[in-house]
Amino acid sequence: MILSMTGYGKAIVVFEGKKITAEIKSLNSKSLDLSTRIAPIYREKEMEIRNMIATNLERGKVEFNLWAEKSDSTLSSPINGAMAENYHKQIRHICEEYGIPEPQDWWALFMRMPDVLSRDEVIAELSEQEWTVAKKAIEDSITQLVDFRRQEGVALQRKFEEKLDNIAQLMASIEPYEKGRTEKIRQRIIDNLESIKGVEYDRNRLEQEMIYYIEKLDINEEKQRLANHLAYFRETMQNGHGQGKKLGFIAQEMGREINTTGSKSNEAEMQNIVVRMKDELEQIKEQVLNVM
Repeated sequence: MILSMTGYGKAIVVFEGKKITAEIKSLNSKSLDLSTRIAPIYREKEMEIRNMIATNLERGKVEFNLWAEKSDSTLSSPINGAMAENYHKQIRHICEEYGIPEPQDWWALFMRMPDVLSRDEVIAELSEQEWTVAKKAIEDSITQLVDFRRQEGVALQRKFEEKLDNIAQLMASIEPYEKGRTEKIRQRIIDNLESIKGVEYDRNRLEQEMIYYIEKLDINEEKQRLANHLAYFRETMQNGHGQGKKLGFIAQEMGREINTTGSKSNEAEMQNIVVRMKDELEQIKEQVLNVM
C-alpha cells in the first residue's frame, strides 16, 4: 500500500495550566525538507524532535510547530509597567523637544507598543514531566499525519488503478486498426507503382521491401512491454510505502512505449488513441509526485 506525502496532524495536551500544541503538515518533496518553529522552552529538544519526525516521515516538505500558552482563557496578559513607564518618558520628551501635542489616550497608545503586554507563552526551565507530556503531543500529531497520508495513499492507489485500466483498454482498442493496416499499406504501394506508366517492378523484391517496411511499423513488442510495465506498476504499489521514485521510473518507461507506438502509428484513429493514452499517463505522472 502506497502513502501520500501530503498530510496534516495536530495534537493538544494540557500540563499545569498550560496548553501545549503540536502541529505538523507535509507536502511532496524529493527528500525530507524539514522546517520547525519551536517555543523557546522546548528548543533544547529540537534535535530529538527532528529525529522523531525524520524516523516516521522519511520524505516530504514538512513544517512543524510546537508552542505553549495558558489554557485558561480568562487569564489576562500581565502589563509590563516598567516598559509602559519607559515609553511614557520617551514620548513626553519627544513631544517637548519638537513641540508635538501629547497623546490624548495614553493607555490606547501603550497597548499598541511592543512588549507592554506579556505573551502567554511561558519561558522557563523545562521539567522532565512537562517534556513527557509535550512529547506525547508531538507523537500524536505525527501519528495523525501518517494516518492522513495513508488515507490519501488509498485514494491515490484507486486513481492509479483506474488510469492503468484505461491505458490497457486503450491499447487493446488499437488492435482492430492494426490488423487491417498491413493490407492497406501493401495495396497503397502497389496502386502508386501501377499508376506510373511504363514502370515495371519485381514483385519478389516488392514483397521483401514490404516485409521490412511492415516490421518497422509492428507494435507487438511495444504492446507487450507496456503490458509488463502496467503489471509492474501495480505490483510495486502493493510492496508498501517508499515506492514513489520507483513508480516514477516505471511511468517514464510506460511513456517510452506509448511514444514509440505513436511514432509507428500511421493511421489517424491509432494516433488519436495514443494521444488519449498519453493523457492518462500524464495524470499518473502528476500524482506520482505525491507518493512517498
